[in-house]
Amino acid sequence: MVGTMTELPIDRRRPAPPRRPAEDAARETALAGRATNLAAAFGATGVAQRLAGLCQTVQGRIVFTTSFGLEDQVLTHFIATARLPVEIVTLDTGRLFPEVYALWEETERRYGIVIRPFYPRHEAIELFVRQNGINGFYGSRDARKSCCDIRKVEPLGRALAGADIWITGLRADQSSARGGVALAEADPQRGLVKFNPLLDWTRDAALAFAKAEEIPLNPLHDKGFVSIGCQPCTRAIAPGEPERAGRWWWEDDAAKECGLHVGADGRLVPSKALAPAEA
Repeated sequence: MVGTMTELPIDRRRPAPPRRPAEDAARETALAGRATNLAAAFGATGVAQRLAGLCQTVQGRIVFTTSFGLEDQVLTHFIATARLPVEIVTLDTGRLFPEVYALWEETERRYGIVIRPFYPRHEAIELFVRQNGINGFYGSRDARKSCCDIRKVEPLGRALAGADIWITGLRADQSSARGGVALAEADPQRGLVKFNPLLDWTRDAALAFAKAEEIPLNPLHDKGFVSIGCQPCTRAIAPGEPERAGRWWWEDDAAKECGLHVGADGRLVPSKALAPAEA
């Protein structure tokens, strides 16, 4: 059953007063300046130095969001072994592979850490399923994006509330859409700077590092699941397919994104990539 989404229950909290255009412009300029300074300071360094330097430079809250994929496991290793003051959080959509939950437990045990989960609002999920069916995201692109918004984008907003820096596992060679990401990027919509320490790593480099350090990895990677999201929306890829071809494979859009890393215009912000650096 696929229907048209109706509006969600009204949030009756008093909204914050709207900002003026001049205030928005000043805020965006300040964020862009911070991103430029961070990229200049750490662009030529390795991942360990990037993370340590970031923590020494930034006074505010730093959040790393992990989905337990290869890149995120590598970053968790760097952060946890150095005992960096970074909050590690994850978005539990409720539709993840069993292997992800097993890896979550193994990762916490291996590094002696607690990874904070953020869950979707149950009212929003109940409404979506009532209107679209349990697997209604297959019915249309709009339905799929609504499901991603409910299960991932909205919880991410809560996870990043009050954060100054958002660390991600993005790599420039993951897809053509991600080819223009920078080491540090302003995110005016969330009022923070996004920091991508593995920007200039290849998948082979990340895999080699993970194996050398005996980092826990998802066994699905060995079965062709290169990019792993929700179970109903992820398939293994065939040799030669792009890394993210297995995500929402029934859609013909080459930009395979759920909404976590895109702006209000639905696109990733292009910027000049850095030269590869050592770990």
